Amino acid sequence: MNRTLAFDIGEKRTGAAISDGLGITAQPVGVRERTGYKSELRWVRELMDEYEIERIIIGHPVNMNGTSGKMAQMCEKIAEKLKKDLTGIEVALWDERLTTAGAERTLIMANVSRKKRKKVVDQLAAQLILSSWLDANPGQRHRGEK
Repeated sequence: MNRTLAFDIGEKRTGAAISDGLGITAQPVGVRERTGYKSELRWVRELMDEYEIERIIIGHPVNMNGTSGKMAQMCEKIAEKLKKDLTGIEVALWDERLTTAGAERTLIMANVSRKKRKKVVDQLAAQLILSSWLDANPGQRHRGEK
């Protein structure tokens, strides 16, 4: 069963989440410090091999008025690079407005300490991005499924 992989790309860290094999639920799978595109691509490939990924969703942090700021433009460039480097894999951007804020709120409500929040907020944001995408695309089943 192939899965969808989602990323929340920040200035310092990138969080990742994957769907279940049916494309219904999303689970966080990790967070990495951003050290450059080559190491990020290596991590993406490791996740693709481990989880049989067929599609990548990248959170697109557009401004509230719909314009692209610095981070949105960076995510657009990364998506384009991934499309070139990962043949046969669908790579798409998904509006992620306020997902990091929502993840932060969820962790605060769960009484997670500030130190621990910093370590998990990005992967929780990736999970929210992927959950949003899965909810908006219920008819989008994974290849090979009817």
